[in-house]
Amino acid sequence: MYAIVDIAGQQFKVEKGKKLYVNRLEATEGSSLEFEKVLLIDNEGKVKVGAPTVKGASVSAKVLSHLRGDTVIVFKKKRRKGYQKMNGHRQYLSQVEIEDINLK
Repeated sequence: MYAIVDIAGQQFKVEKGKKLYVNRLEATEGSSLEFEKVLLIDNEGKVKVGAPTVKGASVSAKVLSHLRGDTVIVFKKKRRKGYQKMNGHRQYLSQVEIEDINLK
């Protein structure tokens, strides 16, 4: 059984027990969350597609940790002008573990 869920503006394919990194969530480490924006559920071949969401479906998850992602280097250059600009960015992430997919 798997589901397609909208978490913080991004879509993820989730299964029970799967760990994934999402954009930083406003929740403390160790707390449980409930995601209501379930777009699709596949229950052993029986597919339910929402319009836009599946009614009565939710995904429960647990926040494992808050961390920062790898550095992304942003380098800008204009040739023959002597212009160079280097910048770095690290995205704030939350690691969540999917506990259950609920279908009512």
